[in-house]
Amino acid sequence: MPPLTYGNYLDLEKLLTLQNPRSTPAEHDEMLFIIIHQTYELWFKQLLHEFEKIKQDFSGGDLFGAIHSFKRTRTIMKTLVGQIDILETMTPSSFSSFRDRLDTASGFQSVQFRELEFLLGYKRSSAMAHVKPDFPGADRLRGRLTERTVIDHFYDFLQSRGATIPESLRNRDITQANEPNEEVQREILRLYKHSPDVSILLELMTDFDEGLQEWRYRHIKLVERTIGAKKGTGGSLGVPFLKESLFKPIFADLWAIRHEM
Repeated sequence: MPPLTYGNYLDLEKLLTLQNPRSTPAEHDEMLFIIIHQTYELWFKQLLHEFEKIKQDFSGGDLFGAIHSFKRTRTIMKTLVGQIDILETMTPSSFSSFRDRLDTASGFQSVQFRELEFLLGYKRSSAMAHVKPDFPGADRLRGRLTERTVIDHFYDFLQSRGATIPESLRNRDITQANEPNEEVQREILRLYKHSPDVSILLELMTDFDEGLQEWRYRHIKLVERTIGAKKGTGGSLGVPFLKESLFKPIFADLWAIRHEM
């Protein structure tokens, strides 16, 4: 058994062989395009890992555990936005030089990002249209449809803090998206006013949500400046599809009460 080194701990020899440009001869910017998107997928994996913990923190009433993890997820979102700055150094013409090699491959097929949306409570059948049954991870994504979301576990946390959660939410159809609820909003507003420690968590949740919306916006503008009104690769609708979720908050109840604070 060889001694553990930096290289074999991180499996670097394998990792560094996974960037395979399809253009021949390889277009210079295709390497950047591949590395950025592989990095996105690694961060999506970490976000899924963090939110699985957050679900446990919420249902276990662990306020400080949830605060710690939301600080991390918020910072990861800032990193994802920052990566767009790097990708925008690629001009439309340089992307066009290898775009046709992508064939039917499209970012719309990112199973992990759809998993993240479903895990956070943004479940919708239209997202499944771009994930074929034989895609790696498709079974995992379908499984997310029948799992309680982060928001459902958030209801557990609120209840542990004395909030009354409507039975309609406790027994809701978890295959559907979470929706804002006025009764929950009243309970959250009460906690904001009377539980300063909980308000720290609620603000971090809002920070993460804002970061996700910022990433969606920057992603749309990136696509617009790169391909304009063209359809996306793989037959996706491009910008119009992306705009469906633009400025749609995950934690809608937290945004609905801002004017009352």
